Amino acid sequence: MFVDEARIHVTGGNGGAGSASFRREAHVPKGGPNGGDGGKGGDVVLEADAAVSTLLDYRYKRHFKAERGQHGKGADRDGAVGADLVLKVPVGTVVREGETGELITDLAHHGQRVVVARGGRGGLGNTHFVTPTRRAPSFAELGEPGEERWVSLELKLLADAALVGLPSVGKSSLIARMSAARPKIADYPFTTLVPNLGVVDAGTDRSFVVADVPGLIEGASEGAGLGHAFLRHIERTALILHVVDLSGGYEGRDPIADIGVIDRELAAHAAELAERPQVVIGNKCDVEGAKENSARVAEWCEAAGRRYFQVSAVTGEGVAPMVRAVGEMVHALRAASVPSEAVFEATYVYEPPRERIIEVVRESPHEYRVEGGRIERMVIMTDMANEEAVAYLQRKLQRAGVERALIEAGASDGDTVSIGPVSFEFEASGGYAAAEEADLPDEETPHVSQEGYDADE
Repeated sequence: MFVDEARIHVTGGNGGAGSASFRREAHVPKGGPNGGDGGKGGDVVLEADAAVSTLLDYRYKRHFKAERGQHGKGADRDGAVGADLVLKVPVGTVVREGETGELITDLAHHGQRVVVARGGRGGLGNTHFVTPTRRAPSFAELGEPGEERWVSLELKLLADAALVGLPSVGKSSLIARMSAARPKIADYPFTTLVPNLGVVDAGTDRSFVVADVPGLIEGASEGAGLGHAFLRHIERTALILHVVDLSGGYEGRDPIADIGVIDRELAAHAAELAERPQVVIGNKCDVEGAKENSARVAEWCEAAGRRYFQVSAVTGEGVAPMVRAVGEMVHALRAASVPSEAVFEATYVYEPPRERIIEVVRESPHEYRVEGGRIERMVIMTDMANEEAVAYLQRKLQRAGVERALIEAGASDGDTVSIGPVSFEFEASGGYAAAEEADLPDEETPHVSQEGYDADE
């Protein structure tokens, strides 16, 4: 079993900003606010797809970001929602949080989805901030940034295609030429004792997994050599790549007779294997005398209805077109096996823990940092250049328990407090009174914790 791995950075789309707009029409001297909301940013979604078999594409491109939401406009026009970015991964991909290694999910079914980076919420327009005492709010929310994180992908590979043939026909040399696999290669029979797997890049969306199965011998289906163990590795492959030695090998064997030997062993092991799509690959075409054998094998394959490729694993002759053709065949076979409907329709959304917890960190005698996803988003979505918006933020932070947490951590007037990218001078309001219910949405007050400051440090 071979593990295919990739590590990618995903970012949800930013939310669009709300609009601070007022109705302006002839003969309507006091039109009220009519700013539309910003659109939500798109999510980054991983989807299990039975037509995909490797994570190879995610080794070349590692950063992915969904579309941002559009800004709101006047006349109560909301911004458009950003499109989700759907990344296709093979069925059986295990998804983990990139920094902690925490298991997010196992995409075990075709069509199963997980949102690994949520798009940011769109900012509210100024129509949402009207109260009996604030009839014409001149501010709106900015868009919320999308989530971003590193995600680790892990896949236990099963081969799409299997290289089979008698011992010493060059299967190990061929898989080394086709992929990054580096099996032990030597000029004597039975060098390969265990199957090797390699990921082959056959072009865009055409990568596939190939297995180098140790050399079969006559009687393998009856247990000769390690026949049963080797033949089991072929059972789940979509395509059989039958490699023959055009040079005749050590004993001057006939390549056409060798094809018959392997065909009989495959059919004897499982009748279904005899019907499996098969390609014949004539290896060692660079050796003297191989051209005559290659012509005979080509004629035999045409009569038998099998595709034939003449290659040299040593020089690379003919390997590239063979790889492209095999990639197309594997892709077509996978596409034909995809269920007509997704087996799994529900979408799981990964949400890190401790989202609502506030932590106050005392960094020096007069400097504090407030951490917490919800609190930091409040600050980021506030237009700090708008005094009315800043006053609204202060009331929200007070109600969320930030002022109480700072006082309990030892903060006093004049100390510097940082929340996200913003720093300000702390000034206690003189109480913990909440803002009016009509002014602020009802939100659960989170648990508060503080980290101590050591004055001796």
